[in-house]
Amino acid sequence: MEKCINKKSIAAIFLAHLNPLTLSHEKIIQNLLKNYKVYVFPVRFLKDKEEINTRSFPFSFEIRKHMILESFNYDQNVYIMDNYTFLSPYINYLPPFISLSSQRLKNNIISSIGNSNFITYTGDRIERLLLKLFGFKPIQAKRQSISSTNVKKLLYQSALSDKNLSDKYNMNWNNFVSSKVSNVIRNNWNVVEHFSKIPDHTTHIFGMKFPKNGFIN
Repeated sequence: MEKCINKKSIAAIFLAHLNPLTLSHEKIIQNLLKNYKVYVFPVRFLKDKEEINTRSFPFSFEIRKHMILESFNYDQNVYIMDNYTFLSPYINYLPPFISLSSQRLKNNIISSIGNSNFITYTGDRIERLLLKLFGFKPIQAKRQSISSTNVKKLLYQSALSDKNLSDKYNMNWNNFVSSKVSNVIRNNWNVVEHFSKIPDHTTHIFGMKFPKNGFIN
């Protein structure tokens, strides 16, 4: 990763789903903390001022915020921001990086850090190119090995298994999150159980995921 002389003079923006926060996410943030103040933006989707969650996005913003705060012991150089927010109808943000809603979203994110000197992190090459075109100054980085999608699959398999609750808590998913995140998930196990039993009301378009509820109206 690129280094800077004064950690406090530059901000690192990390835009991500973090649903849930994995060991890979923690490694990314830890590496960024060596050189920057880190602004973490967990994505959220609002309709009529209420957060919309799906099987792909089961944990609310507040639960994910709790995961990050616990994992980093409330480090004062880690800021969890709520400005990475899509307001329904989400179709207004398409095409990405071109629509007026996308432009406003970008401005909200940048203005919220109060620092014109910043970089962004992504491990995806295509996403890095798009962020560069959009003026988000992405740095070179490698994609991490643990994905939230795979962890969610393991969580749902665990919730649907015929094992008792204590065994469900100690199945494979537990190997891919920190002990502190594991505790947050256990304390919100009702969320996992709920979404494990219903279809995924998520739509994929332009390489992005949006809840179907609120996509058009």
